[in-house]
Amino acid sequence: MTDTKGLKDTIACETRISAIEDDRLSYAGYDISELMDNRARFEEVIYLLWNLHLPTEIELNYFEKELRKNYAISDAVEQCILIQSRKHLHPMSVLRSTVSLLGVYNVNAEESSVEATYEQSIQLMAKIPTIIATFMRLRQGLSPVEPREDLGFAANFLYMLNGKEPTELEVLAMNRALVLHADHELNASTFAARVCASTLSDIYSCVTAAIGTLKGPLHGGANERVFDMLQDIRDHGDTVTYLQEKLASNEKIMGFGHRVYQTQDPREKYLREMARELTRGTEDNLWYELSKEVETYMKETKGLIPNVDFYSATVYHVLGIDSSIFTLIFAMSRVSGWIAHVQEQRKNNKLIRPRSMYIGLRDLTYIPIERR
Repeated sequence: MTDTKGLKDTIACETRISAIEDDRLSYAGYDISELMDNRARFEEVIYLLWNLHLPTEIELNYFEKELRKNYAISDAVEQCILIQSRKHLHPMSVLRSTVSLLGVYNVNAEESSVEATYEQSIQLMAKIPTIIATFMRLRQGLSPVEPREDLGFAANFLYMLNGKEPTELEVLAMNRALVLHADHELNASTFAARVCASTLSDIYSCVTAAIGTLKGPLHGGANERVFDMLQDIRDHGDTVTYLQEKLASNEKIMGFGHRVYQTQDPREKYLREMARELTRGTEDNLWYELSKEVETYMKETKGLIPNVDFYSATVYHVLGIDSSIFTLIFAMSRVSGWIAHVQEQRKNNKLIRPRSMYIGLRDLTYIPIERR
C-alpha cells in the first residue's frame, strides 16, 4: 500500500509562483538570494508574486500608492478588534475573525472579476498590518497608531506597532523577514487557500481558511516557541545541559529541521545576519549568542539544520514584536503568497477533490437496535 500520510511528495497542482528545488527557493523564477542580495522591497515581491514579473518604476509607484491609500481600517473594524482584545483570545483567532469581517464590510466581496479581485487583494494586503498593530496595542492598553501613507509597508507596520519611526536597520530587517516568508510553494495554508478558491468561493473566505490553517502549531507558531525556548535556556543557565535534558525526554528542539529542505534552509542565513546586526553591542546580543550555542550543539550532535523560524524569533523580538504575535507576522507576509495562489487557481480552475483510501471494516450486517 502507498503511504498517503501527509501527502508527502504528492504533486497536487502546477504553479508559476514559487518553487523549492535542490534546497533552493525561488519566486517566479528569481532565486531568493537574488532578491535578498539586491535588497528587493517587499512591495516589489508582492507585485512579482501576483504578476509573475518584477514591476517597472512606474508600476511599482502606482502599486505602492494603491497599498498606502488602503492602510486605514474603519472604526467598525477597530471596534471589533477592541472587543476581541479584551477577551484573551488566540491572536490568530482574532486575525481570522477580523479578515472575515473585512469581507462582510466590502460590498463587492462576492464579485470575482479581475478588477474586483485586484481591489479585494489590495485591501487585504494593506489592512492586515494595521489590524495586527491595532490588536497588539489595544491588548497592551495602548491607543492605536494611525498608519502613515508616506511610509512603506515594513516601516509603516513598525511605526504603528511601536509608535515611533523605525531606524533604517529595523526597516531593512522587517523587510527581509517579510520577503523571506512571502511564499513557500504548496505549504499547508497555501493548499487550504487553493482548495477554497477551487470551489469559486470569495477571496476573503480563501484567506480566512489559510489563516485558520496557519494557526495550527504544526504549521505556524514555531518561531514563538523558539523564543520561549531561548528564555528557558537563559533562565536555566546552561545551554548544553538544557538541550541534553530536552532530548533525553524526547522533546522537540524548536526551529530545526524541515519537511522539504535537506541540507539547508536558504532563508535562514539572512535572518541570522539580521539577528547579529540588530543585537550587536546591545543587551539583546544575549539572544543571538544563545541561538548560536543551540545551533552549534544541534548541528554537531544531531546533524540538524536551523530553519527560517530559528533566527526570526530573535529578529522579531528585537524589533519590538511580542512573541505571542510572531505567527501574525508570518501571516502578514504570507498573505501575499496566498492571494497569488488564489488568483492563479481562479485563472485555470478545476475543483480540487482528491480521493481517500478506505481502510475500515467491510461487509458488516446491520443489527436492529433492540438486538445490539
